Amino acid sequence: MKTALVLGAGGFIGGHLVKRLKREGFWVRGVDIKFHEHAETEADDFVIGDLRDQQVVRSVIDRRFDEVYQLAADMGGAGYIFTGENDANVMHNSATINLNVLDACHKRTIKRVFYSSSACMYPSHNQEDPDNPNCAEDSAYPANPDSEYGWEKLFSERLYLAYNRNFGMECRVARYHNIFGPEGTWDGGKEKAPAALCRKVAATPDGGEIEVWGDGLQTRSFLYIDECLEGTTRLLRSEFEGPVNIGSEEMISINDLARMVAEISGKSISIRNIPGPEGVRGRNSDNRLIAERLGWAPQMPLRTGMERTFDWISGELSRRPNHV
Repeated sequence: MKTALVLGAGGFIGGHLVKRLKREGFWVRGVDIKFHEHAETEADDFVIGDLRDQQVVRSVIDRRFDEVYQLAADMGGAGYIFTGENDANVMHNSATINLNVLDACHKRTIKRVFYSSSACMYPSHNQEDPDNPNCAEDSAYPANPDSEYGWEKLFSERLYLAYNRNFGMECRVARYHNIFGPEGTWDGGKEKAPAALCRKVAATPDGGEIEVWGDGLQTRSFLYIDECLEGTTRLLRSEFEGPVNIGSEEMISINDLARMVAEISGKSISIRNIPGPEGVRGRNSDNRLIAERLGWAPQMPLRTGMERTFDWISGELSRRPNHV
């Protein structure tokens, strides 16, 4: 039986990845600092541990795994990443995890390690036009991310690829673009735009109003979780090291995303734009490289994924009637 290690298995993407690997017949060990908030883990072995601690990392990477997925990071939505209040923790915690994981994998002669980078590492000067952002992989340099989160991701990308060059590892690096779906964080300050908007609309009566940070004209693309996992496993099992975008090319403004969620809910909802952290003006996955190298492109329309996500979040809210 093949074995897989999922680091960050208590998170949104990691939890879904464990389920997928189990369906494929893997024996799976999951590791996280916490259990999954919204679903029971399907991992054969789930370890609660802090990957900033070298001893913990050595104890969970105690054998050769066929596949290692490194998703663990200190992260969140715009309200967490762009205020500047969490910069030191974001950089220190995530970099420490990656340094520890790579060192342990190298010493166990584990070859295939997937690392989840982020589109946040792209230069902010290429994302000032909301209608024409440039997120082609070769646009990463000269580097100028808009957040310390993006700078740490860029450093760690280079770290994994340096281990490939110097130690004969076969790490694979993907730049995720706003992954969303059911069983993800939807409140508390670390949620991302799709979940936050679903929560706001679900909690607002027909004819009511929701708040959207910024002028709402900033654009993004969002990739449904199942598509993300398909791109992720294809990349790790390929001969292409990356970095490569894993995202959707269906770009939408945040105001239009809010309107889409309102339509899905069947309510008449108005939008009030308020000051708030919003990041770059435009960001959209450029999928030419992944199509060329892996012969793959995501297929699910954004609306379909948002319908599934809204249904799940409204169900969660209905179980917590006093939630604000």
